[in-house]
Amino acid sequence: MSADSARRVEVYPGREVVVEFDPDLTFECVEECTWCCHHGVLLYDRDLLELAQRATLAETTTDFRGEKFVTREEKSRDDHVGEDGHACAFLRDDGLCTLHLEEDWKPTRCSVFPLGVWLDEGDLHVDIRESAHDHCDGLDVSDRRVIDNLEAFLPELLWELENPDSDRVL
Repeated sequence: MSADSARRVEVYPGREVVVEFDPDLTFECVEECTWCCHHGVLLYDRDLLELAQRATLAETTTDFRGEKFVTREEKSRDDHVGEDGHACAFLRDDGLCTLHLEEDWKPTRCSVFPLGVWLDEGDLHVDIRESAHDHCDGLDVSDRRVIDNLEAFLPELLWELENPDSDRVL
């Protein structure tokens, strides 16, 4: 989508985002796809507080370049891991997330996927992550238009962050 066709959408009262993707794009997680779980999950400060209520941070987080991430660990199922045989510490052997299923909670970065977010001249922008186009099986497989469900992908916390850039990975 070109800059001329980008559109502003109010996600929360007084909280807008500049949408850079095709408004007809749909997304729904599909069974057995755990591609987004192969990468390190960046944890913002509020995520750390939430995670501390659900898990031991010393066992489930790691520091990388001054930021906290969920630990990646070796997994036994080849179909649920990255090229290095590792995935998110909370990914169960059945390919489901412990935090989402058992705690009814997701870190901000997990909610955002498959979107990428960044600030530009004070505006929060959102697009589909380039890597999602290559690896995510959930794009354009349902009737759930992303643009109509932005609040499900974009926690309000993102507007409060100094750097919500979603390109930072472990």
